[in-house]
Amino acid sequence: MGSSAVSGLLVLLLVSVSYGLDNGLAGTPPMGWMAWERFRCNTDCIDDLQNCISEALFRDMADRLSEDGWRELGYEYLIIDDCWMLDQRDKEGRLQPDPSRFPGGIAKLARYVHDRGLKLGIYADMGSHTCMGFPGTPLHKIQIDAQTFASWGVDYLKFDGCYSNPVEQMLGYPMMSAALNDTGRPMVYSCSWPAYLGGLPPNVNYSLLGEICHLWRNYDDIEDSWDSVQDIIQWFSDNQDDLQPAAGPGRWNDPDMLIIGNFGLSVDQARSQMALWAVMASPLIMSNDLRNLDPNMRAILQNKVAISINQDPMGVQGRRLLQKKSGIDVYWRPLSNSCSALVFLSRRTDMPYLYHTYLSKLNYERLFGRPRSAPPCASSHHSRMTPQRETR
Repeated sequence: MGSSAVSGLLVLLLVSVSYGLDNGLAGTPPMGWMAWERFRCNTDCIDDLQNCISEALFRDMADRLSEDGWRELGYEYLIIDDCWMLDQRDKEGRLQPDPSRFPGGIAKLARYVHDRGLKLGIYADMGSHTCMGFPGTPLHKIQIDAQTFASWGVDYLKFDGCYSNPVEQMLGYPMMSAALNDTGRPMVYSCSWPAYLGGLPPNVNYSLLGEICHLWRNYDDIEDSWDSVQDIIQWFSDNQDDLQPAAGPGRWNDPDMLIIGNFGLSVDQARSQMALWAVMASPLIMSNDLRNLDPNMRAILQNKVAISINQDPMGVQGRRLLQKKSGIDVYWRPLSNSCSALVFLSRRTDMPYLYHTYLSKLNYERLFGRPRSAPPCASSHHSRMTPQRETR
């Protein structure tokens, strides 16, 4: 295909999605649970039935979300990640779940999830294969896959980009947006596109992303360690001038899953991830085992103040105001009704550190301004972040 033909196709695609994903979804960052970080691609349901990617696992997690207070706090999406498929499409060319692990099919699982007041998410990849080698969704399969997901009652699509190239991504991500709209079923659309292009302009067009996607992965996958969490925080903070303006209601930067409750974070480190994800207006998508969650970790994830900050309807992503040589970072997020959220993050590992400052020194109103006509903040809360200690 010549360059002029590619350009013409792009114009047609952009026109077709100009009405975009303005479907009323993701007005605040999505909240829920995803399988990947905790359960990966475990397909061994013979020797590890409790932890394999299967219908039983997702039913268990749906029960926990609906019965243990998560749904009422906003954790409403139950998201299947990679490795749910058979290694071939059916005779009509449709993706199909592995019947040995999903004997009732995805539509039946969706009904189970919906009956509990929750919503179901699913994973696909726009390349020739998913990241773990299952059938992908190349350009000519986008329409049929979008229709298949809608027919199953899916409410959220995570669209990955392994085994694809930049040209295919440039065409495929907008095309899937239009295809989802064409189904008539409102679905949250999570794009991995920026992560495959380095996450920053000029390679990434965040204005376009805001028109076609509800949220997008910008950077590396999170791993179950404090080092990984710190690396993600550092990258987002170093590049906040490019990233922060792109976020808002219906369009969110996604630094990846909450790993709180797994094996890599101490309680103090878990508090820090929750606080930073809240102030950065990040999607709150847990990946842990809700069946066996430490009470301290549950309390962090169910902290109503942190959740209310994250879900603030004004939808402004917070920024790092200061990075001190002493190892203290200061973050600030403006909230509705002239409220504010401040996070003080200690990167020190040697000892607790006493840090003094004043609001006048932070000078945050210069960066964001303060709406003079807004009523005063009705209530105030604080959450003390204990200085970090190295625990490994």
